[in-house]
Amino acid sequence: MLHSVARLPLANYLRCCTSTNHLRKVPRTGGLSSSQLGFHTATADCCSFSTSSPLLYHPVASPPASPQHQPSHPLAATQVRACSQHSKGPTTSGMEANSSGAAASEPKFTNRLKQEKSPYLLQHAHNPVEWYPWGEEAIQRARTENKLIFLSVGYSTCHWCHVMEKESFENEEVAKIMNEHFINIKVDREERPDIDKLYMMFVLLINGSGGWPMSVWLTPELAPVTGGTYFPPNDRWGMPGFTTVLTKLASKWSTDKEDLVSTGRSVIEAIRRNVDHKRADEVEDATNVETLEAKFKQAVNMYQRNYDPVWGGSLGAPKFPEASKLNLMFHLHVQEPKHKVLGVVLNTLDKMAAGGIHDHVFGGFARYSVDKKWHVPHFEKMLYDQGQLLSLYANGYRLTRKPSYLTVADAIYRYLCKDLRHPDGGFYSGEDADSLPTADSEEKIEGAFYAWTYDEIKQLLEENVDKFGDLGGVDPMAVYAGHYDVKKEGNVKPTSDPHGHLLGKNILIVYGSVRETAEKCNTTIEVVERILKTVNELLHEVRDKRPRPHLDTKILCAWNGLVLSGLAQLACVKDAPGRSEYLATAGELVKFIRANLYDVQARKLLRSCYGGAEESLASERPIYGFIDDYAFLIKGLIDYYVASLDEHALHWAKELQDIQDELFWDPKHGAYFYSEANSPNVAVRLKEDHDGAEPCGNSVAAHNLLLLSDYFEEERLKEKARTLFDYFAHTAHFGYVLPEMMSAALLEEQGRNTLIVVGPESPEAVALVDSVREFYVPGMITVQLKIDQPPHIERRRKSLDNFKMVKNMPTAYICHNKVCHLPVTEPERLTEEFQPRYTFDYKEYEN
Repeated sequence: MLHSVARLPLANYLRCCTSTNHLRKVPRTGGLSSSQLGFHTATADCCSFSTSSPLLYHPVASPPASPQHQPSHPLAATQVRACSQHSKGPTTSGMEANSSGAAASEPKFTNRLKQEKSPYLLQHAHNPVEWYPWGEEAIQRARTENKLIFLSVGYSTCHWCHVMEKESFENEEVAKIMNEHFINIKVDREERPDIDKLYMMFVLLINGSGGWPMSVWLTPELAPVTGGTYFPPNDRWGMPGFTTVLTKLASKWSTDKEDLVSTGRSVIEAIRRNVDHKRADEVEDATNVETLEAKFKQAVNMYQRNYDPVWGGSLGAPKFPEASKLNLMFHLHVQEPKHKVLGVVLNTLDKMAAGGIHDHVFGGFARYSVDKKWHVPHFEKMLYDQGQLLSLYANGYRLTRKPSYLTVADAIYRYLCKDLRHPDGGFYSGEDADSLPTADSEEKIEGAFYAWTYDEIKQLLEENVDKFGDLGGVDPMAVYAGHYDVKKEGNVKPTSDPHGHLLGKNILIVYGSVRETAEKCNTTIEVVERILKTVNELLHEVRDKRPRPHLDTKILCAWNGLVLSGLAQLACVKDAPGRSEYLATAGELVKFIRANLYDVQARKLLRSCYGGAEESLASERPIYGFIDDYAFLIKGLIDYYVASLDEHALHWAKELQDIQDELFWDPKHGAYFYSEANSPNVAVRLKEDHDGAEPCGNSVAAHNLLLLSDYFEEERLKEKARTLFDYFAHTAHFGYVLPEMMSAALLEEQGRNTLIVVGPESPEAVALVDSVREFYVPGMITVQLKIDQPPHIERRRKSLDNFKMVKNMPTAYICHNKVCHLPVTEPERLTEEFQPRYTFDYKEYEN
């Protein structure tokens, strides 16, 4: 996985605010230079992925196979070529494996990670390296023995994490060096994102790029002195080998320890001062701050300028979904349809759904594609992508009524429930990109689970010809191959498969449409749809017999919050065939989170629980939640309330918001810290300032604060949102860097619409709510006043006393900024009012 970001404000701050001689030895951001360590500075020829920043510590951007997360800063200029190697993936070192992959003998080595719950840490439990989990024991030993810490950060579905394990961490000679000279710590970045984000900031600053596995060397006081991402086992590609780095650093620590210590302290102090620096103090003249209207126009221009008009998404490759940006463009279009940015979103949704990034056989989306056509993906499927794309396709349908969007969303739902769902209702983190081609294989390769040869599809169809019914003489193979670009020689270009893992294979992609396929094959749309559906069902049955990719059974609160939002928004689609299922699944998810990811005694969310077949859900050493866990879950609960009208969910959202404010809010400067105060062994509390593969907690919190302030009439929540906007007001390219916060700022400036339905709980009252919530209306507040039940939103009750039923019938009021339209008792009238404003003909925006 790669991760690239131009952290220019902090880089400038490091230059200006650090004055030690140790930092002056290196250009720009400072630190221990490659020449000081004796490394040769060169540029790797395999995979370049950088921000064109000078290379300081680790001389080249490491060559992971592919950027498994999108660049975390949207303005980072990146170039990537996929470079892949054979890897067994997460097999246990020091033990033989039989043909099924099961251990055939006792492991030769076992370390402290054996006691952990994280699937990623458990993958390394039998390395010869004396790994520690992040914690007091390891850090105290480093201080007692006065050794550098080697920190290795990754996650269980990471291809290049597996590669570095096999090449270096399973090597007994390398492990001997590590064990003798360093205290070695493994961190699951999904379990401890606070540690990952802090040291990734350091790696990005010194190298201009970063990724996973992340490799950082720390002083016993947890200050970073050098770092990079993947290191090859030996010197190659102009890069120092891992053994070279280890020996040079060990020598440097023994001969010039104070230089490293001083450098590390200076870097940590510079980062800390940057975080403490209040944004509003940077520009005293408020007239220099762009108006929201100017930011609106800038965002529209940037999205249109960076948009790929042919393939959708951002220009170039690799291609990521960029959900936060697409969400903002939905909002921008509803706000100002004349800008036509809806076409940017719809074409992107269409091309992603047609591409190989989309699993046509069953459903769900891979992390990204390595090419500009969305064709050849990096095959890992991550939960946070599924949740965000579920929302996008559901809202795309609500805006346009395009049937294919509902089909795609439903397929994501089916994938989530079949392959990523815990029996009690939570969702696992993701599936690996790598898998064994056959049960007898020893080497895992990327995409083995998803790729097909022409002959195996053809043979399958010939064996199941009776499944198709009367096709009027049409050849199902010709239809299927024509529609999905299946070729006898395979359809993957060598430039997208440099190591030949997909040689002769096909990744399904649609370049046309069902109608065009029907015309080419001289048949009907109905026949084509039947063939495609039948073949995909057959392929799904065959694929389920293949060795599955590794499943990360860690259940993360934040990512489950994203899925809850997606399920809730899909459940708002009135005419969705699976609507009741979506809502029931969302309800079970809320119960799961409450039971397994909330510590009632501590009144805190848990970051994760663990749901594998042989694991208990709880951990003996719980990790409490971070800002993302609270913000994403609160948003999910608000969305679930709108879909279900379950006021208990809304009240829990408010309770969690109060806890979030207590734990993370910076009362001095404003905005939310990522981690709690006084978190043990966390050198600096960061504040996230950009929306990446996931939106940042501050952006989502801005939405939550505005909505909860309306639901509960608490002005202090709205004031917190305004403080957030002020804190980030000077962010350059605001709408492009912080699209989710831009959306919240638009809600604050334009005000929210409110739907108030008065009447007893009844189908008629629900029909009034349905007639509004089936539309995508940003920031819509929904209140059902059930006159036959005691009020639950007590703080709103006084302001709502004047809303009465008309003619003793359930009655709806639509209000905006406390100005209400005339009451309505017929759902059809509400539909007539909302449809012209919030429904758009997708055909107007097609290429």
